[in-house]
Parts: sequence; structure tokens; C-alpha cells
Amino acid sequence: MNAISHVAIGVRDMERSLRFYRDLLGCEARYDAMEPIGEMRSLYANPEKGARRAVHLHYGGAGGGFLVLTEMPGGTPGKAIKLDEVGVSHFSWWVDDLRAIHDRLKAAGVKILVPPIETDAAGYGERPGRKYLTCLFEDPDGIILQLDQRA
Repeated sequence: MNAISHVAIGVRDMERSLRFYRDLLGCEARYDAMEPIGEMRSLYANPEKGARRAVHLHYGGAGGGFLVLTEMPGGTPGKAIKLDEVGVSHFSWWVDDLRAIHDRLKAAGVKILVPPIETDAAGYGERPGRKYLTCLFEDPDGIILQLDQRA
């Protein structure tokens, strides 16, 4: 494996989530369409809906990864999990100016779970002693996100 292609996130309100991921975090929407569920029907929580809205949000410039936000017509069921529950409990982006992004999120009323703190590089699989900044917060649906910066 080379890198993660994308991360898919089910959202309750696409427009609210777009304001968060696109407008606040700066991701670029490059695809927005209703997609038929088709062959993977048995994998969906609401297969009777027949289609879902999918928006691809790119980050990190050319060749970077992207998020897929999905919304089921009439509402996406379920709730966000917390750290250490079964499933993908959070994901993180490398950033260049964590404190500035944190300040922008806080000013927008985003729920900050862990404000910027220093952490040791050993937690990132590197030699102990080097410091990183990290910060955790929630998206509009309570999904935990993290930012990391090499100090």
C-alpha cells in the first residue's frame, strides 16, 4: 500500500458539513452528485433509499487525499463514536500552522476537545525527544478530528 486514497464520512446535514469542511477547514469540493447504491446495497444502513449524495472534498494540493461526505435522502442514521470504540474513531491531518487553524475553529464555535498541546514524537513512531503539536476537535456531527504539526 502507498497511501490512503480517501476517508468517507456519513453526515446528517450536507450543507452544514460543507460549511465546516469546505469553508472553515479549506477543503476543495470537486465532485457533488447523487450516486446509486447499486451492487453494494447490502452494505448500506438504508438500502431502500436507492441513492446517496456524495461530495468529494480534496486537500493537500495535487495528488493529495480527499474526503467523501455522504448523506442519505431523509437522513443519515447513527451517531459518531468516541475514541477507543470499535470503528474509525478519528483521523488527523498534518498542518503547517496548527495554532492559527485552532484559533479559527474556536472563533467559529467548534467544540475543541484538546487545545494545542506538545506531544513527543515517539507517539508518531519516531525517535523520542522531538516535539509535535496536536489538537482534537469535533465536526458538526460529533466526529473527532485531529490536527498535527511538526514543531
